[in-house]
Amino acid sequence: MYKVNLMPAGAQFEVAAHQTLLQGALSAGIPFPNRCQIGACATCLCRLIEGDVHYHLEPMLTEQEKEHGWIFACQAIPSSDLVVSFEESDDY
Repeated sequence: MYKVNLMPAGAQFEVAAHQTLLQGALSAGIPFPNRCQIGACATCLCRLIEGDVHYHLEPMLTEQEKEHGWIFACQAIPSSDLVVSFEESDDY
């Protein structure tokens, strides 16, 4: 299990090693934007502030989005504890 902090709200939840970030959030009752759950709509796009994720299939992100830490929560599988945000700011 990996711990996830959702900033700036400070919500916390856990994600099992086989779950995506989105699955863990929804299982914990955390309201998390989503629509298609396959990485096509970008509704679940969030920013990885700390930690590491991996993907079974690499999502369609530009190099600039990757550099700024954007991830698809519906496809991202945590490899460590995470801090994520829906905002662009680094002020955490």
